[in-house]
Amino acid sequence: MRKRTAHAIALAAILSLPALAPAADYVIDTAKAHASIQFRIQHLGYSWLYGRFNQFEGTFSYDEKNPATNKVEVSIDTASVDTNYAERDKHLRSDDFMDVEKFPQARFVSAKFEDKGDGKAVLTGNLTLHGITKPVVIAIERIGQGDDPWGGYRTGFFGTTTLKLADFGITRDLGPAAQEVEFMLSVEGIRQ
Repeated sequence: MRKRTAHAIALAAILSLPALAPAADYVIDTAKAHASIQFRIQHLGYSWLYGRFNQFEGTFSYDEKNPATNKVEVSIDTASVDTNYAERDKHLRSDDFMDVEKFPQARFVSAKFEDKGDGKAVLTGNLTLHGITKPVVIAIERIGQGDDPWGGYRTGFFGTTTLKLADFGITRDLGPAAQEVEFMLSVEGIRQ
């Protein structure tokens, strides 16, 4: 009887411990436009030109307690570039810039997630753009997480990074102020 009681107490103690939850997997909510990939580049050094990619998809895994396991994968339809001016977009799709017929997709795959505390992190990974793969570093800020009104659970982040166009074989000279493009990434994921 004592042996049975001891086993029951041990089992109750184990069951009352907080579960060690694995990383949660999320799908980026592009279907309802709760995510965006925007960019800006200087136009002749006089103003900022803003644009976005309208079509992309991705997933991420996020574990707040074990950030080293966090990972992200995103694919972008390069032909979906949109700067709110059709002639410019056509030029950006041409072989002067992204050459979307030859390189219809850009892809980011994370390699490392470094938690900096207070909801901030640094995400390092490989970006393939214009047929060239290079490492990029993205400054990340967690915006929030929690239940949504539809019975799901969401986590959202904001990220920024700056790329040199020449690093990805885009060498069209737009002047010294337009050698780099800044990206602003808003990501809201739905837990699966």
